[in-house]
Amino acid sequence: MFYFLIGSYLLGSISSAIIICKMCNLPDPRTKGSKNPGATNVLRIGGKFVAAFVLLFDGLKGAVPVLLAHYFGFDLFNLTIILLCAFLGHVFPIYYGFKGGKGVATYLGGLIGLNFFVGLTFSIIWLIVAKVMKVSSIAALTATVLSPIYFYFITTHDVRATMVIFLINLFIYFTHRENIRRIMNGEEGVIGS
Repeated sequence: MFYFLIGSYLLGSISSAIIICKMCNLPDPRTKGSKNPGATNVLRIGGKFVAAFVLLFDGLKGAVPVLLAHYFGFDLFNLTIILLCAFLGHVFPIYYGFKGGKGVATYLGGLIGLNFFVGLTFSIIWLIVAKVMKVSSIAALTATVLSPIYFYFITTHDVRATMVIFLINLFIYFTHRENIRRIMNGEEGVIGS
């Protein structure tokens, strides 16, 4: 278990946004736009194609360790702890001075690894809210805040595992504190702007 936790954190610490932007001769995402090394900011500075790769690889950082641990027979609670470590790696990466992204894509990838239908539910909620509100952060925060509820009912009703999901939920709200402030002030950018 220990090696899975360390490995998940180290994998999560790899910044897809920084690496892919460098490979594509784009500016460091930490210096442009929202200065966040995540898919939404890469969308602003590099377009949909590059952002899609960032989204994919950030998602894989959450999915791969969870799926691998699932293969080795870890129970749901331990799988959520492994997801938490991958998530924390993304948010507090050891390779980049512990200053990382907001973690939504890594969280979603991990949810898909935990249970496909949980990940699908997150995605559907995100898409519906994004379509209606046109604001990525509101969509992400809505899908996130509801995730402990549908995680609990879709999976095995594991209270301990659900509490880990709730903890990740709190971290996501922490990483989005500036977005929340802008939403409250009516200043948050819309999708495609």
